[in-house]
Amino acid sequence: MKKGLAVMSILMAFVFSLGLMAWVYAADQKVADTFKIDNDKAMFKDGKRTKVAVELTHKKHAEDHKVVCAECHHTYKDGKNTWKQGDKVQKCSECHKVAEQGKTLNLQLAYHKNCQDCHKKLKTEGKKTGPTTCAQCHPVEKK
Repeated sequence: MKKGLAVMSILMAFVFSLGLMAWVYAADQKVADTFKIDNDKAMFKDGKRTKVAVELTHKKHAEDHKVVCAECHHTYKDGKNTWKQGDKVQKCSECHKVAEQGKTLNLQLAYHKNCQDCHKKLKTEGKKTGPTTCAQCHPVEKK
């Protein structure tokens, strides 16, 4: 009986410590409520800006719209997204480059596919949706 209690206590302490480590790690990865998706190389042509940076409302997507983190954040292994809450979040440009690279979408297509496809899907479901056109995401910059 005492041996079983000791094993259970050790197991509980181990599980608690794993949870505590995950919580500390997640707290370390603070994200601004909103931020600009501004990839200079993708948005410039001949030294001139072609599109205004997109303002992403991260907090609104996560809290108000209940978008699951793995809808946007991903790490693919064997064709499956293995990214989970608490994993390191990389910039999209770390994998998605300005130019095509084999099966990996270029940066612009990756953003467009992820954001527009989600917004269009919501629209077909009759739900409130976000922008789907160029001008809605990249408004004309005020001078």
